[in-house]
Amino acid sequence: MMSQFPHLEEEARFIRMAKAKARTPRPAEKLGTSLVGFYKANVERTRKFAGIGQAWETLVPPEMLEHCCLQSYRGGSLTVLVDSSPHLYRLKQLLLAGLDKQMREVCRADGLKKITIRPGRWYAGDDPRERRIIFAD
Repeated sequence: MMSQFPHLEEEARFIRMAKAKARTPRPAEKLGTSLVGFYKANVERTRKFAGIGQAWETLVPPEMLEHCCLQSYRGGSLTVLVDSSPHLYRLKQLLLAGLDKQMREVCRADGLKKITIRPGRWYAGDDPRERRIIFAD
């Protein structure tokens, strides 16, 4: 639809454009600072978790590995899910018998201070051959 006063619309558009160009831009954030933050929040933590995972696979008996899942690692505390009560009890006994101390010694560089175990499942299905991993949101 055409306006009766096209010259006024054009003038208003020019005024808006002049105001937009007159604004001072925000100073750009230094990329290095952002990358360091990203590295510490994501890459470094993932690398530490990978080292702890390798130590876990090495020190935990193979028959227990399929019943345990490393859930999270934050602030030096590793949380492990165990899929059944008998396996939870067995893992607790292994930790008390020295596995906890071995893990903390091997993962000292990664900052491991504490291992917490709790019941939980990270998969769907009861048959080990048909299990599907469930990803949390």
